[in-house]
Amino acid sequence: MHRTTLRDLTALTLLWLAGLLASGWSPYERSTWLMEVAPVLIALPVLWATRSRLPLTRLSLALMGLHGLVLMLGGAYTYARVPLGFTLQDLLGLARNPYDRIGHFAQGFVPAIVLRELLLRRGGLAPGWLSSVLVTACCLAVSAAYELIEFGAAMALGQGAEAFLGTQGDPWDTQWDMLMCLVGAICALTLLTPWHDRQIARIES
Repeated sequence: MHRTTLRDLTALTLLWLAGLLASGWSPYERSTWLMEVAPVLIALPVLWATRSRLPLTRLSLALMGLHGLVLMLGGAYTYARVPLGFTLQDLLGLARNPYDRIGHFAQGFVPAIVLRELLLRRGGLAPGWLSSVLVTACCLAVSAAYELIEFGAAMALGQGAEAFLGTQGDPWDTQWDMLMCLVGAICALTLLTPWHDRQIARIES
């Protein structure tokens, strides 16, 4: 494993451990916190288990680190109560706390680059429009799967799932969530593809 990649993964681990400690110290709802940070708890051991066979680029790791912090902040307060969201709500004159929208934008932005890397490096795809379409479709599939998880939580927990769902009374919240994921994926592919290609070439050289 390349020394730089190991250093980046170690930095990501320390960042996430600090974030988990801070966000999990006294969250608004412990069960909601666990559900929100579950992707981090799953991803971290997977990253270490695959570090030799498939070390990820610095860009992918950095984006994953940022996304993890977004999840932890949302888990600590619940998405509808994140103070940063209230600040943005006041500044932009919005009707609701938009932090949930930020989280779903990240749900498309970050996985788009990670999925693209996996498909290009292990899936046999070449860079181009076809890989971009497939990555976008995969991100939407991930978003839809997450909405189904929220649906399952709502059915199982009833009123207790309200903080996890974070709908804030919006009947179109599910559709908005998936739209934000789609916008995030398109933005990531549009803005970061050249940079990502250079990092892939460097890590595989």
